[in-house]
Amino acid sequence: MSQTFRHPEILEIARRDGKVTVEGLAAHFGVTHQTIRRDLTDLAEAGRLDRVHGGAVLPSGTMNIGYEERRALNPGAKATIARACAARIPNDISLFLNIGTSTEAVARELLHHDGLMVVTNNINVATILAANASCEVVVTGGHLRRADGGLIGSLATDTIRKFKFDLAVIGCSALDRDGDLLDFDIQEVGVSQAILQQSRRTFLVADHSKFKRSAPARICSLGEVDVFFTDRSPGVGLAAACRDWGTEVSVTPG
Repeated sequence: MSQTFRHPEILEIARRDGKVTVEGLAAHFGVTHQTIRRDLTDLAEAGRLDRVHGGAVLPSGTMNIGYEERRALNPGAKATIARACAARIPNDISLFLNIGTSTEAVARELLHHDGLMVVTNNINVATILAANASCEVVVTGGHLRRADGGLIGSLATDTIRKFKFDLAVIGCSALDRDGDLLDFDIQEVGVSQAILQQSRRTFLVADHSKFKRSAPARICSLGEVDVFFTDRSPGVGLAAACRDWGTEVSVTPG
């Protein structure tokens, strides 16, 4: 297998596991350690990975990975998380769904719910839920981020502040070991904070890949979330912190 074909798969493994090792990749591809070291050096020079002893990790960076790459990352886990989340969403409530591929998965699971009023700053969510005739859909408006169909900025925030939602379902770009929800876009962070302020309850949907990523802007603490839906345990320390905060952690393996 040439490096042209190895590189995308190496990046996919790194996004899934948070890191790659020379030994593990050599066994996976059936090539020498020297070949894998060259691959990792090439990817590091291209800014796709950071080299560490024995392998490489995803760069912490200040920019999110592409939307289509995010959509293709852990789709089974996202679908499982979305089903668990949707099962806890009653009919006949007001609901906010924000930007993200995980919240879009939740929207697909709500196509047979009745009597929902869904407000969203995610054009993809609005398009999905347009197929549910019993669901009222309100789009916030705002500055369109073409990369992912998100609406951000002051117009989005002003619209959100006109509502008091029964429930909000949000995603995040990263979740650090202290339990802070993180994102890359400071304008999106402002919108997310407004959503939290205007919601009686909040659900977070985030698969395990978010445990291994970093982003520069803080949204809030998991202590401000009522239920955290994920596919793997967040670890002993963070699980204990969630118990102290009163945040329920719902783990549904994908």
